[in-house]
Amino acid sequence: MTETRYAPTPSTTAAPSLALGVPAALLSLGVAAIHVVDQGGVPGSKDPSYVGIGYWVLEVVAVVLAVALFTRRARASVLTWVVAAGVGLGPLLGYCLSRGPGLPGYTDDMGNWTEPLGIISLVVEGLLILVALAGARAARPTAAV
Repeated sequence: MTETRYAPTPSTTAAPSLALGVPAALLSLGVAAIHVVDQGGVPGSKDPSYVGIGYWVLEVVAVVLAVALFTRRARASVLTWVVAAGVGLGPLLGYCLSRGPGLPGYTDDMGNWTEPLGIISLVVEGLLILVALAGARAARPTAAV
């Protein structure tokens, strides 16, 4: 008697609940708000121009991400959570570089590690990274049984 084998069923993806989406959206909006305040409002300005453009891109991506996180489809995408981690990681890296070795043409913040808005920003970005990792883990494809 031969044994019948069935092909594995395709992977499915479960969307993380709003329990992850809402905090991630709020943290993403927090990242945007902090950077709007830091650049002096909307449209604000930061010199050199590449830093100001980076702020604007971050703020737009953070707001679009926050809106997307309220949809089930976006929460089910690992890519959404990678973008969320990037919204947290990008400015965190920028903070470290601008205060440590400095950035080309931008030395205003070198050594200024204890700026209150910067500390708040690090906390918000760090929390966003943690929530994004949890969301990515929950959204990754799982084998159906």
